Amino acid sequence: MSRYFQSVSLSDVGLHRTENEDSAWAGATILAVADGLGGHAAGEIASSLAIRTISELEKSSLTERNAETVVVETFLTINQSLAQRIKKKSELRGMGTTLTALFLGKEKLYLAHLGDSRAYVIRDGRITQLTKDHTVVQELLDQGRISPDEVDGHPQRSFITKALMGADQHERPDFHEIEHVAGDIFLLCSDGLVGVVEEKKIIKSIAAHGVTEQTLSELKDLAYKKGAPDNLTIIVATLSSKKVPTPGFVGAVEGGE
Repeated sequence: MSRYFQSVSLSDVGLHRTENEDSAWAGATILAVADGLGGHAAGEIASSLAIRTISELEKSSLTERNAETVVVETFLTINQSLAQRIKKKSELRGMGTTLTALFLGKEKLYLAHLGDSRAYVIRDGRITQLTKDHTVVQELLDQGRISPDEVDGHPQRSFITKALMGADQHERPDFHEIEHVAGDIFLLCSDGLVGVVEEKKIIKSIAAHGVTEQTLSELKDLAYKKGAPDNLTIIVATLSSKKVPTPGFVGAVEGGE
């Protein structure tokens, strides 16, 4: 039986930024969030390029045999495209983007990830993080050099260790098959949400309203109450046997870059 994503999405500049450098795609078989790095127009260019490229895989048929190869090669293509842009315009040097994407293949669900945007699954009232942050703080946690309680106020919290940067040494994305059951709700977001809103409040909102615009509005309000210091991008989705209209592009990518 065919399955498709049923989703809602938003991207917002927040309260302290003048530009939205986040981009996202919510399609029938792919969900993806990219948080642009580099400031000014550069971050917008990087995230837009990444999302437009990854969205093209909607035209592909990912199978258990080819999924990892196709997705990893697409990440490499994005990196090469960024390198070409930087070569043509030196002022873009230093730009890059995170990219977190969920793919609905013929048989299974797959996740690819670079950076500190995140993917979660909400099941039976519990939220589970599906991605692992590529950050200095996460490395310190893994090494036991800091405790979870020290993360929020850590001075290196926002330092990313892996992203799509157009570098010669391309970072291979984390790639996983994702287990899923009926009723699962997926959340993809930039750190503009999870950096300020507690997971228990995210669960409460999604449990109360499900895959609806009301959930998006409530999560945005929660971020705003915490000052919304960064761009904010959210996709909430579930699996459906019916193909429904999809939100498509949101964020900087809507500007046509």
